[in-house]
Amino acid sequence: MTPQLSLHEEVASALADGDPVVALESTILSHGLPPGRNLDVAKRLERVVRDGGAVPATIAVLDGVPLIGLTGEQLERVCAPGADLDKLSLRDIGPAVGLGRSGATTVASTAALAAAAGIGMFATGGLGGVHMGAAQSWDVSADLGVLAKVPTTVVCSGVKSVLDIAATLEVLETNSVPVLGYRTGEFPAFYLRSSGFEVPWRVDDAAQAASVIAAHRAHTNSGVLLANPIPEASEMDKELHDRLLAEGLELLRSRGVHGSDVTPVLLEHFHTASGGVSLDANEALVLSNAELATAVAVALAGNAA
Repeated sequence: MTPQLSLHEEVASALADGDPVVALESTILSHGLPPGRNLDVAKRLERVVRDGGAVPATIAVLDGVPLIGLTGEQLERVCAPGADLDKLSLRDIGPAVGLGRSGATTVASTAALAAAAGIGMFATGGLGGVHMGAAQSWDVSADLGVLAKVPTTVVCSGVKSVLDIAATLEVLETNSVPVLGYRTGEFPAFYLRSSGFEVPWRVDDAAQAASVIAAHRAHTNSGVLLANPIPEASEMDKELHDRLLAEGLELLRSRGVHGSDVTPVLLEHFHTASGGVSLDANEALVLSNAELATAVAVALAGNAA
């Protein structure tokens, strides 16, 4: 028999009582941050959610079982040096479960598993999108397709500048995914507060975001993207960002990197070449997104009460 979702007791209890729950992905921990720091960030993310009045549900697949909410021991396993977890997008969940493998979930698989468990709010760092040259390569992140199909709100800091942001926003529009800018009229670009592209809708507090999300859910099953710019004090210097991006793009070209390998290679370059500046920025933005997601989840639960 194929194992079903395994919900942490605290998560199951919160969902049964209608209490707010915020999903968190595990790929950022296993593939996006170095050992030691990843566990610290994992614990801080869960603490931010708890302090905001919600229950955290970090999601991963361990030994073939999709876990919705991790124990302390399981969280340590995900963050352990040499854990060598597979990177699991939604297409990989079936093989991982069927073969009894362990892996960390991306935005696409986390959003889908969260929705399957009844969790409608998910905080992450950045969204995947349309890659440069996708007209020839068809290289488009599964994140966009999943958002078109599952009623999950993803709170993120936009997409990285290595992607075709204009095309990404167009695909979201085509798939009826509302894009909300949190206290901004401009779509963020991960390390930068603005990509130069406008967002179609702006919300200025958690209550407004909750109102929009609730209304959207009443009419369609697609997700919502809530774009929250990196905190101003943590934004990367644009000159440094542009230099690192140019170097990273050349690195990708010289190595022939594409698809799901782009983000980890690019992040590694940013982390190494920036002397840790990008790590600090990454940590600040994902914590900020968790805080916002929690506030919106609490507001949604209050509206439903």
